[in-house]
Amino acid sequence: MRKRGTFDGLCALLAAVTDAVGLFGAFILAWWIRFNSGWIPAPLGIPEPRMYIYGSVFATLLYLLIYYALDLYRRPQTGNFIEKIPRLVRANLIGLLLIFAAANVIRTAVPVSRLTVVISFFTTCYVILLLRFLLFRLEFSLARLQENVVRVALIGTDRVACRLRQGLEHDPRQRSQIVGFFSVSNDPPDPRIPPQLVRPDLESLGKMVDQDEIDEVIFTDMSLPREEMVSMMNRCEKRMVHFQMVPDMFRLLTSSVDVQNINGITVLGVGQWPLDNMYNRALKRTEDILGSVCALCLASPVLAVCAVIIKGTSPGPVFYRQTRCGEEGREFTIYKLRSMPVDAEADTGPVMTGSDDSRATPFGRFLRRTNLDELPQLWNVLRGDMSLVGPRPERPHFVNQFREDVGQYMWRHMYKPGLTGWAQVNGLRGGHTSIEDRIKYDLYYLENWSLTFDFKIFMRTLFARENAY
Repeated sequence: MRKRGTFDGLCALLAAVTDAVGLFGAFILAWWIRFNSGWIPAPLGIPEPRMYIYGSVFATLLYLLIYYALDLYRRPQTGNFIEKIPRLVRANLIGLLLIFAAANVIRTAVPVSRLTVVISFFTTCYVILLLRFLLFRLEFSLARLQENVVRVALIGTDRVACRLRQGLEHDPRQRSQIVGFFSVSNDPPDPRIPPQLVRPDLESLGKMVDQDEIDEVIFTDMSLPREEMVSMMNRCEKRMVHFQMVPDMFRLLTSSVDVQNINGITVLGVGQWPLDNMYNRALKRTEDILGSVCALCLASPVLAVCAVIIKGTSPGPVFYRQTRCGEEGREFTIYKLRSMPVDAEADTGPVMTGSDDSRATPFGRFLRRTNLDELPQLWNVLRGDMSLVGPRPERPHFVNQFREDVGQYMWRHMYKPGLTGWAQVNGLRGGHTSIEDRIKYDLYYLENWSLTFDFKIFMRTLFARENAY
């Protein structure tokens, strides 16, 4: 599982705040140089400062969006600061061109000094590069104080594995500790590798993965037979262990590829999904809070009526509590309106609901057909156990079964489950539908998440009745 999240998220947030302050100050500095410094003649006089303040706010927001689009807030950072300068300058150059275009459009209505825009390119580059350098050093120093929590296993004992270890352990931002080098060939290990870290085979690695003693696995030796490599990839996926490899012949099972450079070694892995980004997560959480509060207010009268009918037609509590698996496989208690007798699974144990399920009460069948039994899960959304949209949460009994039988099943647990989802609005719910098809829809949603996509699913949920029972 990914363990760097909180520290890296705070570093990215600090970078965004620092950039916002620095950019605004750089634009104001450009205005001062042009009109108030006395260095450049201003024959038409000094324009209204308020206009340039508003313009600086707009330009700052525009630059932040450009930085975000160019992945300048990705954490953890790798490499040295010199490598980052071209991307920062390129981002500011894109911003300059866009502001120039906007200035020409509004010039007839609002006089804009194009010389000030040109000066702002140099002031933003100077201020941002200075602040980013200081922030780079600060992040590096703070990372030294953090615990190395990411347990990494290297498959290979050659010089590439040795260099990779040096790159990981000497960069505190990676927060990595090497737990072992696993040999896959008969060649002697690199003499720089400590003998106590060399393991003889992959079977011991498999056991460590199964026992959650590993967080990342990196292949550096491609001499391993392809079947064994794929088997280890699948084993890692089932336990949500991050998998990467040094490129040789690399065939990922997903559509995106993540490229990193560690100590001069190129490493490939599963690419980031939209919700790996802290800003997208913040947007989605805001959506969840606002949506669940509004929905709970609207649903309160309906819940009250349903509660009275449930109590009057079936003995037992109004709400049904059940354990489900959520983000990163963590278990939580889900709430639903009770649609079955209290002892419905006393004799059968956990079973999936089907269209001919005779256990439901008459009113319970109505609740299921109309999805009203799901309304209490808005409380789970407000609490943060779930999201309004996402893969549906499953019971631990079935998760343990599917993780062994269905490829890529555990990837759907990397983020919060949802009250509704892309698979559900396409009719893929209920015990008789294909788990493999559900996974395809769930992973498609996670790889293509956006607020617009969520809104589309909301609208379809209002009319989705297929396989609702």
